[in-house]
Amino acid sequence: MAPILELKGLSKKFGALDILKDINVSIEAGEFLVLVGPSGCGKSTLLNCIAGLEPISGGSIVIDGRDMQNVSPKDRDIAMVFQSYALYPTMTVAKNITFGMKVRGVDKALQQEKLDYVARQLQIDTLLDRRPSQLSGGQRQRVAMGRALVRDPKLFLFDEPLSNLDAKLRVEMRTEIKKLHQKLNASMVYVTHDQIEAMTLATKIVVMKGGVIQQIGTPAEIYSHPANLFVADFMGSPAMNLIPAKVKKNGKGTQFIIENKDRDDLILTDRHASNLPEEIVLGIRPEDIGDSKLQKHNHDQVASCLIDVLEPAGADTYALMSLGGVEVTARLQAETSAIAGLPMDLSFNMDKVSYFDANTGERLN
Repeated sequence: MAPILELKGLSKKFGALDILKDINVSIEAGEFLVLVGPSGCGKSTLLNCIAGLEPISGGSIVIDGRDMQNVSPKDRDIAMVFQSYALYPTMTVAKNITFGMKVRGVDKALQQEKLDYVARQLQIDTLLDRRPSQLSGGQRQRVAMGRALVRDPKLFLFDEPLSNLDAKLRVEMRTEIKKLHQKLNASMVYVTHDQIEAMTLATKIVVMKGGVIQQIGTPAEIYSHPANLFVADFMGSPAMNLIPAKVKKNGKGTQFIIENKDRDDLILTDRHASNLPEEIVLGIRPEDIGDSKLQKHNHDQVASCLIDVLEPAGADTYALMSLGGVEVTARLQAETSAIAGLPMDLSFNMDKVSYFDANTGERLN
């Protein structure tokens, strides 16, 4: 089967400024693609290019096998949900949702049928006679989604649709969008700067920086095997610990020597690592550093570390310490025996470690 969306060598310039550089991405029907990256990385521009709201400077956009060169937005068979909701203030919820169908001359009975179905799905069937000004942010967001859903398009495009909502509502709406995707098996492209949103919603993530794709992969691939230091630092909350280390070979494998504040250097050994340069950045997630009495993995290495600060966070307690001249976070149990200002034996799960080139930032393992 041909991909539902294919971007080949896509570039976008504003004057002499390169906004997007050589973007190559494709998704199959039913996939949920999330474009994620910091503000100004080009993700919303890329979405606008797919929608036809921005002309591209090079490359091609193919939707369901059809090249979109010179095809206007209304003829691309897409539906877009904006950050600002973009509802008509003088129309009722029902009219906002059916307006597009009315313009396209859809039969009135079919309009009503689709309206009823979508209103039920999104639980806004009691709001159909209200105007946007009488709705909460979450309700407006549902109406904007309802207007997109009645279209039954080839592709749904979401531009940071939850960024105007408060934290609790964001989580609820995220769940709604995920349920909707599973129910409809729709093809979706979703832009966010929130990496938690990206991890929870996507079947495929594109991480962007400065108009360039840094990595494409499933949430699990991007979390466990980040392609470079930028992705490692950007994806995950708290972020991956990135610790400068010196590399030394010995009979047992490769040793990593890490400066340990006010104590002997911390030495970690990995029997499987090979062909590494003399200086690297060792990446390890906070959950892969734990209490040595509780954490047991095949290739655990135990080391004494001075705990600087403890941050209780409900189900977990985060222990902060200084290793290799940087702040490192370990994720411990809520009822941990750790005490701030005292050393503690911590185990490092070497099976989960990532190695990065200290100069280029690229992944080495």
